[in-house]
Amino acid sequence: MKVVVVGCTHAGTAAVEQILKDHPETDVTVYEREDNIAFLSCGIALYLGRIVNRLEDMFYADPDTLKQDGADVKMKHEVLKIDSKKKILVVKDLETGKEFEDSYDKLIMTTGSKTYTPVLKNFDNPRILLCKNYEQAQQIYESAKNYQSIAIIGGGYVGVELAESYANTIHNVTLIHAGEQVLNHYIDKPMSDKIVDLLRDHYVDVFLNERVSGFEDGDEITIKTNKGEHKADLIIVCTGFVANTDLLKGQVKTGQHEEIIVNEYVQSSDPDIYAAGDSCSVNFNPTQKPVYIPLATNAVRQGFLAGKNVFGDVQKYMGTQASTGLELFGHTLASTGATLKNALEDGINADSVMYNDYYRPTFMPSNEMLMIDLVYDKDTRKILGAQLFSKHEVAQSANALSISIQNGNTIDDLAFVDMLFQPNYDNPFNYLNLVAQMAIAKEEQEAKK
Repeated sequence: MKVVVVGCTHAGTAAVEQILKDHPETDVTVYEREDNIAFLSCGIALYLGRIVNRLEDMFYADPDTLKQDGADVKMKHEVLKIDSKKKILVVKDLETGKEFEDSYDKLIMTTGSKTYTPVLKNFDNPRILLCKNYEQAQQIYESAKNYQSIAIIGGGYVGVELAESYANTIHNVTLIHAGEQVLNHYIDKPMSDKIVDLLRDHYVDVFLNERVSGFEDGDEITIKTNKGEHKADLIIVCTGFVANTDLLKGQVKTGQHEEIIVNEYVQSSDPDIYAAGDSCSVNFNPTQKPVYIPLATNAVRQGFLAGKNVFGDVQKYMGTQASTGLELFGHTLASTGATLKNALEDGINADSVMYNDYYRPTFMPSNEMLMIDLVYDKDTRKILGAQLFSKHEVAQSANALSISIQNGNTIDDLAFVDMLFQPNYDNPFNYLNLVAQMAIAKEEQEAKK
């Protein structure tokens, strides 16, 4: 069987490795238009913040290894066209300019995503940069050496992480976001307010509910918004991602963000085409709906499954809780599952409770406050999501809650599930027990009304 993999970052690499591990006799061809594979873009902020010294350390695989494993890896080759009915691709060698055709029995689309670029006046200014891949990260790093004031457009994960990196490297930082809160896909407004306060405490100028309409060049670039103007030497646009799926437009079922809709075996509406990573949807367990959540964790898992299931329905996709973590100025923010806002928008009868207390006994010589926002379904009492924020490391608690959501556990389960007690780590009832007990108490109180 001949399998063609288009694109080779997280999902593509995982798919190729799995195919060659399970079925080394398979004819695998990889087409990648860049000169590198498997780049961890989540490490860009670490590099820009001087925490990681070498951007090259963000590569965790290389083309030569895949070749040694048996794949025919063609770097600097761009797929120009796919005819899914004839199972034919038109490919261009970007170094020679030569075009040729290739065929496949099974196709795995791991073309990833591209930065969403709004139509803005004078967007082509060389001091207005995007932030996603290796080359863009290099360009941002070199450009920032020469400029003091930096404006970041977009308050998602990338924008917030970059704001911290530049604040820590003594730049003047402005963060402009069109919505009323930052990180709106992952946290609710009370938690967003904490993050915004933390950014402002570290001299990041945060402007919410401001939509950028265009730019004007000069010694500084003028950023025009619906509320006025801002100025900066360098601008980085982080306005989200859309799936890079133009090659299959009209040939497979796609969603709102142009992502390929896949089933539980990461198979598209065309049974011979599989998709993984930022190019496709994920099954979001809290709402039981296909959504677009471009995360490396989703990409690696789906790529593994594509490599398995291209030979048949071998292993089902468990779905995702979109669990994430972020270290910001010495604090940990971690989230998993649905926010209250998103759950309500999806028609779920949801509610939430907020826990604010020390993470361990007050007699301990040092301590930190912990904030947990727990979201649950009032009808089924199932846990839907949670957000945690503290100077104490709470990322692994988000993983525990992710398992609870995956398994369909309720607030009643979480309230009394066995968790260790040791004064170095927590109270006799762990804080996850306690926040669930708060949810139970809230429901009991409302039932009495």
